[in-house]
Amino acid sequence: MKKLYAISLILLLCSSTFLKAQQAVLKPVDEKITPGMTEVWDPEVKIIQPGEKPGDAPTDAIVLFNGNDVSAEWTDNDGKPSKWVVENGALLSVKGAGVIKSKRKFTNFQLHIEWKTPSEVSGESQGRGNSGVFLQEQYEIQVLDSYNNRTYRNGQAGSLYKQYAPLVNVSRKPGEWQSYDIIYTAPTFNSDTVTYYTPPKVTVLHNGVLVQNNVSLRGPTVYIGVPEYFVKKHGPGSVVLQDHGNPVAYRNIWIREL
Repeated sequence: MKKLYAISLILLLCSSTFLKAQQAVLKPVDEKITPGMTEVWDPEVKIIQPGEKPGDAPTDAIVLFNGNDVSAEWTDNDGKPSKWVVENGALLSVKGAGVIKSKRKFTNFQLHIEWKTPSEVSGESQGRGNSGVFLQEQYEIQVLDSYNNRTYRNGQAGSLYKQYAPLVNVSRKPGEWQSYDIIYTAPTFNSDTVTYYTPPKVTVLHNGVLVQNNVSLRGPTVYIGVPEYFVKKHGPGSVVLQDHGNPVAYRNIWIREL
């Protein structure tokens, strides 16, 4: 009985000591906090100049297409000169020419790109003004004439193809220029598996309207199947524009590495 009493007394003393120590930690700091204690002055934030008007490239952007030379920044899928053509300052997809990809490879970035589907409407659903912008050669943001054109919701303009439908349909009429502003955070991978450690994340503004809000992708874009089954480790990748057999035009393409 005396032994049990002694143990109980020791536990009580230990508990009291811990409580006092915890109270000491939680005791407010005696020194008065001033505004200056939380102000960070150096280094100064880098200064860049924005474009003269909305959509123009800022001074730290890499211009991938300025309306003139295709070969300066783009190749076909095999690294050869692309058969896409320049017409009236726009880069035009040529049926059968295959994809066009940027020579430079990127990881995290802000991408601005403008596109236009044909003014003469031909076809319906996925057969009407179809193309796509691939990020790191893996993840497609759908380009489509979605103006009065019914199709599956996760395959219309502004969708992360077959993964996320856009929040709204903000498509302009066929033949009118449209814009995507894309913020992309690349995935990271576990060292011993092909699963994501952190998934790729995408934000998209379509014609200035938010249509994808920092969504986490399940895996690379696939036409058939479930995307997470096809995840492969990858590093920096090109921006790829899809040839889907429709004469879709692009212009004013620039990118900022983040």
